[in-house]
Formats: sequence, C-alpha cells, structure tokens
Amino acid sequence: MGGSKRTGTIDFLELLLSLSVLVITTSFCNAISDAACLESERQALLRFKQDLTDSSDRLVSWSNGGNCCYWAGVVCDNLTGHVIELHLGNPQNQDYDLVIPGKAFERSRLSGKVSLSLLDLKHLQYLDLSGNNFGGQIPGFLGSLQSLRYLNLSTAGFEGLIPAQLGNLTNLQYLDLHDLLSEFLYAENLQWLTDLSQLQFLDLSGISLSTASDWLQVINALPSLVVLHLSYCQLDPVPQQRNVNFSSLGTLDLSNNKFSNNIFSWIFSLNSLISLDLSHNSFQGHFPDGLRNMSSLRYLSLARNKFNSSVPNWLYGFNHLQYLDIGFNNLQGTISEDVGNLTSAISLDFAYGNLEGAALRSLGNLCSLRSLALSGVRLSQGISEVLESLSGCLSDSLESLFLDNCELSGQLSNQQGRFKNLRDLYLSKNSISGPFPDSLRSFTSLTALDISENLLNGTFPEWLGQLRKLEILWIGKNLLEGVVSEVHFSNVTKLRLLQASGNRLSLKVSPGWVPSFRLGVIALSSWNLGPSFPHWLRSQKDFVFLDISVTGITDTIPDWFWNLSSQFFFMNLSHNQIKGKVPGILNTIPPLNYPSSIDLNSNHFEGSLPCLPANADTLDLSNNSFSGSLSSFLCCKMEEPKNLGNLRLADNHLSGQIPDCWMSWPNVFSIDLKNNNLSGSLPSSMGSLSFLQSLHLRRNNLSGVLPPALQNCSSLLALDLSENKFEGSIPSWIGEKLSDLMIIGLRSNHFQGDIPHKLCALNYLTILDLAHNSLSGNIPKCFSNFSAMASKRNSSDPISYAFGHFKSSIETTLVVIKGILLEYSSTLRLVTSMDLSDNNLSGEIPTEITSLFWLISLNLSKNGLTGKIPGTIGNMGALESIDLSFNHLSGAIPPSISNLTFLSYLNVAYNNLTGKIPSSTQLRSFDASNFAGNNLCGPPLSDNCSTTGFRPGAENKEGSGDELEVDWFWFGVSMALGFVVSFWSFAGPLLFKRSWRCAYFRMLDSMGKKIRGVFANNL
Repeated sequence: MGGSKRTGTIDFLELLLSLSVLVITTSFCNAISDAACLESERQALLRFKQDLTDSSDRLVSWSNGGNCCYWAGVVCDNLTGHVIELHLGNPQNQDYDLVIPGKAFERSRLSGKVSLSLLDLKHLQYLDLSGNNFGGQIPGFLGSLQSLRYLNLSTAGFEGLIPAQLGNLTNLQYLDLHDLLSEFLYAENLQWLTDLSQLQFLDLSGISLSTASDWLQVINALPSLVVLHLSYCQLDPVPQQRNVNFSSLGTLDLSNNKFSNNIFSWIFSLNSLISLDLSHNSFQGHFPDGLRNMSSLRYLSLARNKFNSSVPNWLYGFNHLQYLDIGFNNLQGTISEDVGNLTSAISLDFAYGNLEGAALRSLGNLCSLRSLALSGVRLSQGISEVLESLSGCLSDSLESLFLDNCELSGQLSNQQGRFKNLRDLYLSKNSISGPFPDSLRSFTSLTALDISENLLNGTFPEWLGQLRKLEILWIGKNLLEGVVSEVHFSNVTKLRLLQASGNRLSLKVSPGWVPSFRLGVIALSSWNLGPSFPHWLRSQKDFVFLDISVTGITDTIPDWFWNLSSQFFFMNLSHNQIKGKVPGILNTIPPLNYPSSIDLNSNHFEGSLPCLPANADTLDLSNNSFSGSLSSFLCCKMEEPKNLGNLRLADNHLSGQIPDCWMSWPNVFSIDLKNNNLSGSLPSSMGSLSFLQSLHLRRNNLSGVLPPALQNCSSLLALDLSENKFEGSIPSWIGEKLSDLMIIGLRSNHFQGDIPHKLCALNYLTILDLAHNSLSGNIPKCFSNFSAMASKRNSSDPISYAFGHFKSSIETTLVVIKGILLEYSSTLRLVTSMDLSDNNLSGEIPTEITSLFWLISLNLSKNGLTGKIPGTIGNMGALESIDLSFNHLSGAIPPSISNLTFLSYLNVAYNNLTGKIPSSTQLRSFDASNFAGNNLCGPPLSDNCSTTGFRPGAENKEGSGDELEVDWFWFGVSMALGFVVSFWSFAGPLLFKRSWRCAYFRMLDSMGKKIRGVFANNL
C-alpha cells in the first residue's frame, strides 16, 4: 500500500514539479551539442571520478579521451561547452529495494569522497548525487557553487551536521537533502535557509530538527516555496508561530512527527493547498472538521493517527480528490454509499480503521480508481461476493486491490475477463478455502499476489508458472500439499520474492536445475527440500532473505554456500540435521545498511565459533555441537564496533572461561549460553552491557561471587544463573539496582547467608527461584511487596524484544513447578512462581506472603520452617501448586485451603501436622504419600479419624478354634515386636539427631537428581 501511495503522489505532482524543474534547468536533450567541453573542466571531472568507488561501472565512459559532454550524466551548455549539469543519482529505484530487498540499488551506489574539484565547474547549475553512499558530513564547499539552482543530495549516505554554507546558494530553487536511511543527519537550526529566497522545493525528511525550534518561522519567510517535505524530522510539536503566510505553498508534508491537534489552527488556513500529508502523528478525536474548507486538495493523507469518529459525509463531497489515505486510525461505522461521489479518485485507502463494512457497489462504480485498500475492514462476506460487487467499471481500471484481514470466506469463483489490469492482489489473513483459485490464472498482469494465511488446500498449481510478470508471491501458512516441480516455475523469470513457508509441499527437481528467476527473498520453511542440500540455491546469488528451516535436510553443507551471497540480512537454516563447519569468518554487508540475522540452531554443526560481521544483530547457534572457547568469537576484531543484540549459543560443547571482551558488544540485549561447559567467574566487562535485558547462564560450571559490575546492567528483566557453582551471599544490589527484574533464577548454586530484604523492592518480579542453595535465616515478611505476584496480569502477550528487520526475540525461561522442569515462552508473562526449597531457612512462614493473590506455584519444602501453616493461605486463589514437605510445621492444615479451587498439587509430607485433613473433593484426589509422615487423618489417608476403638476385622475371630486363635495371636505379637525393634533402631537416630536426619534426606534427594539426570541424558 505504501508503494502505491508513493507512486500516486509522484504522478500527481508531476506537472507541478516539472514546471519547477523547467525553470531551474535547461532541457537535457537540447543541452547536448557538438560543442567540446573545456579541458580544465574535463580534468576536474576526472579528478572527481578518481576519488570515487564505482563498483557498477556507471562512470566507465569517463576516460582521458573524448568529449566530456558525452560522458554519462554530464550535460554541457550548447553554446559555451561549460558543464552545467551533473546527473549522478543512483539509476536504481530505492523504493523497489525497500519492498523487495535486493542488491541492485546498493550495487549502483557510488562511494568515496566528494572532491573539491567540483569547484572548478563554475557554471554548474544542476547537481544530483542522490542515492549514493559517500559517508561523512555534507561538504561545506558545495555552498561555493554560486550558479547552482538544483541540488539533490538525498539518500547519499551523508551524516552529521548540515553545513550552514548551503545558505550561500542564493540562486537555489530546488534543495533535496532527505535521507530516511541515515540516523545521524541533523540541523541545529534553519537560519541558513533565510537567504534562499528563490527556493521552490525543499525536502529535509529524515533529518533531525529536534532542536530547530525556529523551523516554522524560517520556512514561513520563504516567499517562493511551493513544495515542503518535513517528514521524520522530530519537529517541535508546538510551533511558536501560529500565523503563517504560505501564499504559494501547494504541497505540505509533515508526516511521521509528533504533532497533535493544536497545529490545525494554522494548517486549516492554507486553503490553496493541493497536497497535505499529516500521517503518522498524534492527532486524535473527531475527524478534523476544518478540512472541509480545503476544497482544493487533490491529495490527503491522515493515516496512522488516533481519530475515532465516523468518516464525515462532507469528505465524500471532495469530488476533485484523487488520493485519500485515512487508514490505520480508529474510525467507526461503515464506508457509506456517498463514497461513490469521489469520482476523481485514483487511490483510496481505508485500511485497518476499525470500520465494519463498505458500500462495495458504490466503490465499484468509481471508474478512475486504480488502487483500493480495504484491509482490516470487516466485510464479513464471501470473497466471490466482494469481487462481484466491485465488478462495475472499476474492474477495468483497478490495478491494486488490498483485502487482507477482511473476514472473507468461501472460495474464489471464476472471474474470467474481470480485473484484467490487476497488478497487485492482497488477500492474506482471511478464511478463503478450497483449492488454489484457478480463476487467478486469467490475471496475467499480476506482479504481486498475496494469498497467505488462509485455508487453501490441494496442490500448488502449475499455471502459476505462466504468470510471466509475477514478481512477488506470498502463499505461506495455508494447507497446500503435494509435489512442486520445475514446471511450476517455468516462466516466472521476474520473480523476486517467494514466501511459501508453512505448507506441506515437497520440491522435487533435477539435480542440475537452474531456476529462471533470481530471488531476493526465499522463504520455504516447512517444505520438504531434503535430504540433500538444495543445489539449485547455487544460482540464487542475489538473495538477502533465506529461510529453509525445518525442511528435512540431513546433508553436509557445501563450501560454495558460504560464498553465495555476501549481502544477506536474514539466514535461517534451523531445525534440520545439517552437518559441517561454519567458516572462521562470516562476511555479510546487507543492502541499505540492514542489520543481519543468522539462525543455524538445532543442527549438527561442529567446530569453533565463527568471527561475526560487525553489522550482525542476531546469532543463534544453539543446540549444535560447537566446541572450544568463546575467546575467538567474542574477542575477534575488537577494534570494530559491534551491532549484535541477540546472542544464543545454548546447548553446545563450549568450554573455558567467559572472556573479558564484552566492552566491544555494547548493543547486546539478550545472551543465552546455558547448557555448556563454561567455567570460571563472570568477567567484570559484562557490566558494560547497559542494554542487557536477558541473561541465561544455567547449567555450566561457573563459579565465584557475582561481580559488582553486574549491577550496571540496569535494564535486566531476566537473570538465570541456575545450576552453577556461584558462592557467597546473594548481593543486595540485585534489589537496589536491577529494579526491572521479572525473573530471578539462582537455583542449585552455593549461595549462603540470609535472603537480602532489598529483593523486596522488585515490584515487577514474577519468578523467584532460590532453591537448592545453603540460604539461612527467615523468609522476609516484605515478600508481600512483590506486587506483580499479587495483582492479575493485564496482558498475556509474550515478553519479547523487537529489533532489526522482520525479527523479534521472545523470552524463554525454565521453571520448576510441581517438581517438573518446564519451559515457558509465549505464556511466560502469566507464570508466577516462588521456589525457596532445599535450603536451611528457619522460622515461621510469614502470614504476609498469603497476600500474593496471583502466585501460581509456592515451594518451601526441605527447610527447617516451624510454626503453623498460615490460616489465610486460602486467600491465594491462583495457587495451583504448594509444596511444604520436609519441614517442622505443626498444627492443623487450615480449612481455608479448601478454597483453592485451582490447586492441583499439594505436598505437606514429613512435618508435624495433626488433625483431620480438610474435606474437599480436590484434597481427596491427591496421593496419600503427600500427607505421609504427619499425625493426620481423613481422606485420602486410610485412617478415617475414628475414635470408637473399633478394629477392622475383629469380628472374623468368632467361630475359630482356640488353638488356631492362640497361634495367630502369638504370631501377630512377634511380628509387631520385630517391627518395633527394627523401626526404632533405624528411625530413632533420625528422629532425635537433626544432622543425621538432614544428611539422610539430602542423600535421597541426591540419588533422585542422579536418576533424573540419567533419564534426561538418555532422552
């Protein structure tokens, strides 16, 4: 949708801009003549070329011989021979690369230095260096090119402060500095613009103007300004000047800033505006009524704001409006039949606005409409009915149709002869069923087809291979199955994006198959591509996105694969059985400065870890057989700044110490090194990771005390150091400095001393696991301050970290609940657990802990706790698991425990509890062993709490012989005496000597762990 809108804007402004350019420059074809260029200027051009890197040979015609007026991009005056224009903008379409990431735009970018030799072109009027990649600051000497009328430095890779010397170009009429790829281009103020009185076109989009509070005042003083683009400029949301005098302004673009409704007062006064873009701001409330007086508008975009009224009927009266985009708001109601009055409309976008329906037949009568976006509008109809309703004169002109997520169902019927000019068809995220719609074969003009995330079944049709113009194909997440062969791709030579993941398809092609296409995006996850590694990939040297995960490949990865594409930004080969080694150095330089992601997890890769490219932001090599130390990886090329954010190396055979090289990885936010053989202490340089949110080091051999430097990782949300050999006391700074922590896992270490009360300051804590240590003292009463355990979760969304392109990281944590080690990820935010088991804690269970109403699992077993079970434990209504076994608790089980309706596990064995077990269906269903070792009675125990002295079976003695009765009597007595002697000779020392008792149960626990470990390793 964004691509079509951009195209529409350019088409609409074509007349306006051509008039401006006509004034600025001489006609290209008329300027070329037989006049020879001046030698001094030819040499200047050669020196200019000498400082450039031209990887695509765009300037190959620039040689020592010949007339420079005939060189590529050079225009001379037809009388004097002076060079008056340089057209050196990137010939490739940047927007195309943004839609289908590829190499064409990046490969065509000139780089290097802009030479001072340009100053020798004293008659230069036109300079276009757009779309290149020069780097560094915009050269200030360009302000000395006094004859310039046209200057375009957009998307040229510059960064830093905009030089004020550009304000010396007093003849300038066209200035384009926009750059949406750079994050470091800024201007402190715009005073340098005040002398550009002839300026007609100004585009500063993407340049930070956050400190330029004078922006409106300065621009208001430009009398000739016709076109103004200030998108993505971080502009002051409350301009100081409210009265404006843009008498000549025809185009105003203030999109992607933070403006609110208070700027409408001066915008509504611009009655002569032809184009207005206020999209992606913070406007809210009713649709702005002041727009009704701006009847000259041909282009209007209010998309991605927070308007929440219905679409006003007066808007449909703008019969001169050609482009309307009000998508991604919270607009209510329906698209009324009055939409048919927009007879000049070329593009309409109502997408994702909470609208519930549309007058489709009125839309179908808009004969000039070329693009229609209704995605997210709840049409709730069959797809065939929708297309039938739109099949008025619209079907002859429509080129782009967006019906994603419209609650469409049914099957596509034959639409033969209709929508014959359709180029883009998007039908994803609906419930369209049946086989792949055969009617689409008649849409021979299709360049983009998205029918992903539906219920299509059957096979992949062969006729798709006959759509010769097809460039984009999304069919992922359907129910397609069967075999796909070379025939299916026979004539799709222009195909650049193939997203077909999530189907049960098998690709069966000849070993020597060379596809006719060159894909930039390849997504075939869940296909059957194996067992051999797909050799046809060798011809796909332009890919930047590759996902062939879960495809049944069991082969050794070929060496040619690693040299296939040096510009990928996403590679996923995970969940196969691929063997082999990864090269020592992975090199990738993605186009448009995209960060790269490499996912090789769950394979059979082995050897040392690779040296990572500086631009990589995700590396997942977990669940493989990599070995060796981390030093060659973490300490590689330390002089280069690293962009890595997500590092996953779990479940390998890595060994040695964690090196002290983390200062070179300042952007890391997630580290997972669990289940390796790492040893030694944590390096202090980990404290430099100020963005670190997730740290998992479980099940290694790490030791020592926790370094104080770790308290500098103030962004931590999850800290899991379980099953290591850390020692000392739990640092109080965990509660003082790591205030955002949600998860603490210190299980199975050698921590000792009291639990620090400072932990009680962790308001967001949902999982606390301190089990299997040597902690002593009382359970802090202030645990009641864990407000996240006391309040209901407002969101069930995963704990995730969004980053890079097409990527996000979901937090995954191991939690022991009901004695079982469970892994939580997507539902982790709903899990609340406290495990203090197997320590040396003493004292009573604090009553305050029962205020944690939303705690799900509580384990205080295997300690020395005394006193009674809190009578208010029944208030903890969310509890599903309670383990209080192997303590010295006394008294009765509180009756309120019967109120715990979600309770599915209760263990109070081996305490000093007395009395009757509270009667409830749930408690009766638990195993009797969970109540053993107490003086309890009642179900599920066999002792029914009888006080009559009645002995079951006594009545059977009547009628039996005396001799036989005497024999059985003495037999019973001898058995009882033998049992008593044997029991007390064993249990007596355990009962009266606590150290023996603790040693015995710890021995049993140790044996249990070893047995579980054997089973875990075998599994």
